[in-house]
Amino acid sequence: MFRIPSRLHASIDYGVVLFLLFSPAFFDLPPATANFTYALGIIHLLLTALTNFELGILHVIPFRIHGIIELVVSISLVGVAFYLGDLEGSLPKIFYLTFAGAVFLVWLLTDYKSDVRRRVV
Repeated sequence: MFRIPSRLHASIDYGVVLFLLFSPAFFDLPPATANFTYALGIIHLLLTALTNFELGILHVIPFRIHGIIELVVSISLVGVAFYLGDLEGSLPKIFYLTFAGAVFLVWLLTDYKSDVRRRVV
């Protein structure tokens, strides 16, 4: 089975940040959903920048912990989808159910035990 190495995962993470920051305007998300999406984008940027992998900046969070956080987030986003769906309609529900599935798929395929070398600064 194909496994996503840490460097590719880091690239995907930065792409996810861009996706989250541009999605509210692109999909015309309602206000509460847009605000949540912007916040999630900033949080994901911080997580990615602080992770100890090739494209991380500060190397504080071990890559395995990063993986645990992403698993918890993917599961939590299902609840977010239903909450925002009840609050603002079907678009947020579909958006976050799809996004939760994508985050879970990346989590499932990533090799969190891959050889991550700490960058010496």
